Amino acid sequence: MASMANRANPLLNNLPHFLTWRALGFRTICSGRMGFSSQSQRQLDPESPVAGTKVLETFKEEFEIGDRLITLESGKIARFANGAVVLGMEETKVLSTVAAAKGDAVRDFLPLTVDYQEKQFAQGVIPNTFMRREGAPKERELLCGRIIDRPIRPLFPAGFYHEVQVTASVLSSDGKQDPDVLAANATSAALMLSDIPWAGPIGVIRIGRISGQFIVNPTMDELSLSDLNLVYACTRDKTLMIDVQAREISEKDLEAGLRLAHPEAVKYIEPQIKLAAKAGKHKKEYKLSMMPDRTLEKVGKLAEAPIEAVFTDPTYGKFERGEALENITQDVKKVLEEECDEESLRLLPKAVDTVRKKVVRRRIIAEGFRLDGRRLDEVRPLYCEAGNLPMLHGSSLFNRGDTQVLCTVTLGAPGDAQRLESIVGPPKKRFMLHYSFPPFCINEVGKRGGLNRREVGHGTLAEKALLAVLPPEDDFPYTVRINSEVMASDGSTSMATVCGGSMALMDAGIPLREHVAGVSVGLVSEVDQSTGSIKDYRILTDILGLEDHLGDMDFKIAGTQRGITAIQLDIKPAGIPLDIICESLEPARKGRIQILDHMEREISVPRTQDDRNSPRLATLKYSNDALRRLLGPLGALKRKIEDETGARISVSDGTLTIVAKNQSVMEKVLEKVDFILGREIEIGGIYKGRVSSIKEYGAFVEFNGGQQGLLHISELSHEPVSRVSDVVSIGQQLSLICIGQDVRGNVKLSLKATLPRPRSETNNVVEESVSSTKEAPSIWAAAGDLSSNGQQNQSSISEKLPASKYEAGGINASTSSPPILIRSAAECDEEEKSAGLVQNSKATSRPVGALETDHKPKTFHQDSSVLAKSGLLQTINDKMSKSFLQKEGDKTEVRSPVTAKTLKIGTKVTAKVYQIRTGGLVLDLGGGIRGMYRFETNGKNDFEVDDELQVVCVSFSSKGIPVMSLVDDE
Repeated sequence: MASMANRANPLLNNLPHFLTWRALGFRTICSGRMGFSSQSQRQLDPESPVAGTKVLETFKEEFEIGDRLITLESGKIARFANGAVVLGMEETKVLSTVAAAKGDAVRDFLPLTVDYQEKQFAQGVIPNTFMRREGAPKERELLCGRIIDRPIRPLFPAGFYHEVQVTASVLSSDGKQDPDVLAANATSAALMLSDIPWAGPIGVIRIGRISGQFIVNPTMDELSLSDLNLVYACTRDKTLMIDVQAREISEKDLEAGLRLAHPEAVKYIEPQIKLAAKAGKHKKEYKLSMMPDRTLEKVGKLAEAPIEAVFTDPTYGKFERGEALENITQDVKKVLEEECDEESLRLLPKAVDTVRKKVVRRRIIAEGFRLDGRRLDEVRPLYCEAGNLPMLHGSSLFNRGDTQVLCTVTLGAPGDAQRLESIVGPPKKRFMLHYSFPPFCINEVGKRGGLNRREVGHGTLAEKALLAVLPPEDDFPYTVRINSEVMASDGSTSMATVCGGSMALMDAGIPLREHVAGVSVGLVSEVDQSTGSIKDYRILTDILGLEDHLGDMDFKIAGTQRGITAIQLDIKPAGIPLDIICESLEPARKGRIQILDHMEREISVPRTQDDRNSPRLATLKYSNDALRRLLGPLGALKRKIEDETGARISVSDGTLTIVAKNQSVMEKVLEKVDFILGREIEIGGIYKGRVSSIKEYGAFVEFNGGQQGLLHISELSHEPVSRVSDVVSIGQQLSLICIGQDVRGNVKLSLKATLPRPRSETNNVVEESVSSTKEAPSIWAAAGDLSSNGQQNQSSISEKLPASKYEAGGINASTSSPPILIRSAAECDEEEKSAGLVQNSKATSRPVGALETDHKPKTFHQDSSVLAKSGLLQTINDKMSKSFLQKEGDKTEVRSPVTAKTLKIGTKVTAKVYQIRTGGLVLDLGGGIRGMYRFETNGKNDFEVDDELQVVCVSFSSKGIPVMSLVDDE
């Protein structure tokens, strides 16, 4: 096909081939763009060179663990890395690469960096950030990096101080498996393939437990049902790392899980060895920075005796001991300077630290005494204080020895939950624990930065420990944040955070099942240099910071009286036998019980918040339409309320959550919300409203989210009022009481009910509308939903709803006459005449006079004559009442005497014959209430006055008179 240029100018066809665009490797000019031609276009030209096909040699190992097929692959991706492995489990694939710095290492530590990355492309999602790129490492990425770092670090040889970087990236994720364990195993395989000296391989496994059954490599769905999340790393015969989150699992069950995890983790080791045999590099001879024996011997002779004198004196505190040890170092330095021993001066700090370690370990193993004079299983002195900051939601101060932690609790709305963007796991987190380790807690000068791996790890450990005792989200839907500030550090600040956080949660009134405490267990061992096996060891309970530094392990265990909730094991040697790990569980349990006893004495039950200055939370239910009105356009109305009151408002599906600083702020917010959205209208309820218009007969008031109410002129004051405008004015705000609803559907309000009565009125005067409102009878609309066989459907019976003053027989609503009294025989005659009309009235199941609100409507009873005319009230005939009694009789109760509040359709009572009429009886139901009973055809009619009858209410007449039927009437 000719190009556009050739069609435009045919002369271009005569150009030599070497001057054409295609010969120069360019594409045709199209739409103003020019670029190089593609490979397919060049192949059309026989003179274009054709690239060959590159063959990537790959090596693969496949094996099964549990019921999962796992693959190890190398050679296809990241071929320039010192070691690169892709590990796959089903559709989840993780790439791990290893690289080491070139040249000599001039330092005295191992600069190992582990970076774990979860990019959103692994689950087919574009990041929702502004730049549409992943930003700084998230908390989960830091935690997964620690899972990889902790087991591989002890296996690097002593004196290897070259910089090593591990980068683990999730290539794809199906959401079923957590990639952290896969990345750890892939890293082990990559180190085996590299030329870096490393005493691996290792195996890392995850174990869950559902209904008492252990599960190997559980999926994310299975983990959500599991009461155990155990991550275990090991070599063939020794444990390297343990990380546990559990729901109060016993020490015995945990030991069983560890015993199962070890052989399962070892299954990862053999495939790595096979892959390294196929594609691995020869280990390079790196220069190791070893301590010369001559320097160590010289420094030992100078410093060992003074160091031992310091360590055997239990009166030293942390800083006094540190100052004394520093003076010893300076004394040794002066001697070496006099001897001009440059090599020993360069290695002096490392040599002195080695001497300290030797002295401390020898004294603990030989004598069984520690730096501060405690026994091996003794916990440091404790101090607990809850509620030390009363203005906060919850607070506590926890001291164990010189370690001090201040914990505070802040409660928030569900919308304050942290949103997570992990490729696996829940989308949000409602419980957060943030741990801070400021420099002043160890009397140092430092700079505060961003996320710190150590702080994130310690905070997450404490968060796991406390999560097991929190109430479920359905019972306690609020967001909870614990802030732990380390005030002084001398070991085990993360476990002190667990103790302080538990007390702060109870101080905040959160219904915890029980307290959680944590303690750190250490190990000091003596190793046979020829075989590398442990000859002797001692387990230490509640280790100091220096014991952690000079010992072999830091075994953090947190839990309740009933079991373990979280564990984190970090070790320094190249593995510890599992038997010693399991043996450490019992000393940890005993130390934990001691700490829990002290915490229980300080606060044992959730505290109740009675102070008006304490924060308040409220959860309200509204319709989604109402919540949209509250939010306003783009949330402007919600933000305005928050700015005016200082409260926090969170909106979810049908739920409104308000968080206020104190009770007064909560009242302001509720008042604003009620004015915007309204609430259920209740007779006797007090509402704040604004006068919108004034008429001759009263004023209309806007209240309860825009509803209109009528304030009649008779309800303005106890004294006669000639003009409405003399009492109220347009725009005036009033507090009014709802007294009912008139025949036109207007809500009737009263101002005088809120005013004190004149002293001239006596107590025996009939109470007016407000008093009767407070003790108003409960009125139900008669059921009208009839089934096809003519029987009454029970579901159509209206529920018991409060109503205002009942209007019957032309009696004014402001009087207190009982609504269903029959005062004369003439009224019974009139009722009998109108019975036929009422029986034929049309039925309906809608509540009478229901107001249109955003809530479940309250029923306001209208004038009975209006109800009769509108067909909303129906008298049930005798046959229907019999069927109703036969169907529902066993569910009703005989209540005698009855009141206007308790009388409803289906209520059985013992009544007396008050009058005998031609068509029926007038019954005394008790409490001044009269009812009527119509004689049936061929039924019993030989009654006498004062006869007692068992009757049941089957309906109400048009004037509100209860219609009764005999219970034993056949």
